[in-house]
Amino acid sequence: MTGAAGSRVLYGCMGLGGSWDDSAYTAADIGHAEAAVGAALDAGITAFDHADIYRYGKSEAVFGEVLAASPGLRERITLQTKCGIRLPGSERRGLYDLRGPGIVRRVEESLARLRTDTLDVLLLHRPDPLARPDEIAEALGSLHRQGLVKQFGVSNMSAAQIAHLQAQLDVPLVVNQLEMSLGHRDWVEGGVTVNTAAASENGFPHGTVEYCSANGIGLQAWGALARGRFTGSKPTPAGELIGALAESKGTTPETIVLWWLQRHPAGIAPVIGTSRPERITACRDAVSREPELTHEEWYDLWTSARGAPLP
Repeated sequence: MTGAAGSRVLYGCMGLGGSWDDSAYTAADIGHAEAAVGAALDAGITAFDHADIYRYGKSEAVFGEVLAASPGLRERITLQTKCGIRLPGSERRGLYDLRGPGIVRRVEESLARLRTDTLDVLLLHRPDPLARPDEIAEALGSLHRQGLVKQFGVSNMSAAQIAHLQAQLDVPLVVNQLEMSLGHRDWVEGGVTVNTAAASENGFPHGTVEYCSANGIGLQAWGALARGRFTGSKPTPAGELIGALAESKGTTPETIVLWWLQRHPAGIAPVIGTSRPERITACRDAVSREPELTHEEWYDLWTSARGAPLP
């Protein structure tokens, strides 16, 4: 199982659109987006991940500018966005909001910014403790019947939350997007530490990865490059091992970091969020080549990143 529409790697558009405020985007911001999207397409990436809150909507808006300037591009890509977080305003703090009418309204707003008639995938961005599953079901059903959204998923949800929601839905949830990387390993360690004292120190909801795999729910990993922690200029033992593996396998350190995720049998699809074209290009082999890590190398990377032996 892979991510949206079978994508091995997705390009995360959070870095596009200029500043994190409600100021207008500029021609330079559009040019930045064009360069990043072009690098992703050249690397073989055809799935693009958004959220309505990214750069206060400007990430979607500059991507819409790119689509408008590239006839035929929309038909060649998979377009995914998220809703359910409301950013803080002048008179209130931020909050989570999965009320039914709000979901529909925010999808309509995303479609307008993206300059498209339909979304391939809509994810519910974060759990809302006040959400009513029947309201969500009505909203998603309406969006599906109108042809505004083809498929649905969630982000940052546990197995229990997904099962509770799915029980009310007429449409299947096909994706769960979670923070997963060589630098954020609690999704692995939460399982390995079962029946040990270390389990109390791990907050990841155990069984979520297994539940998704068993129920055909694709796993997407946000933060997949671990924010450059292992591929930057500052040497670390894990970074040195990654560099050596990259050299021996004729690829890049970024690819090794992504292969570590992809090597897992759950078929995790990394979401890469860098907006630098050279770093996007460095991920090319994660799209075109199967992970070339042995069982032993995968564990070597894990323990090196942990800085400690196995639990």
